Amino acid sequence: MTLVELIVAFTILLVLSTMAVPLARYKVQRDKERSLVHSLEEIRNAIDKFKDDMDTGKIGPAKLDSDNYPESLEQLVEGVKATGSVDKKIKYLRRIPKDPMTNTTDWGKRSTRDDPTAQAWGGQNVFDVYTKSTDKARDGTAYSEW
Repeated sequence: MTLVELIVAFTILLVLSTMAVPLARYKVQRDKERSLVHSLEEIRNAIDKFKDDMDTGKIGPAKLDSDNYPESLEQLVEGVKATGSVDKKIKYLRRIPKDPMTNTTDWGKRSTRDDPTAQAWGGQNVFDVYTKSTDKARDGTAYSEW
């Protein structure tokens, strides 16, 4: 190969790689967003199922300030004794899903007594969860508002 052919080959590789890197970053971000939506959906469905079971009396009794919501996310994993059963526990999550934005299982929590946009948890119950990431999505919304 001559020097000119070598320079042309490297230039072509450089152009191709500069086009591929932004696409790869975009795909990684999109995959994290998709995973965040799935994790939030999984936790929120478990909270709703817990609330429904508490309201219908399948599990209980509830703490006074809980409004029939779980006290913590760990309670959804550990399970709650079924009403009328000595040793049967109903579990709502196998594990607490990992937050793909922060790469931890530490989710932001809101109780029924908290402001809907609050970033601090009152501690009465777990009504909703959000990511603690301060990043913004491609459309400009904060991930913590999802």
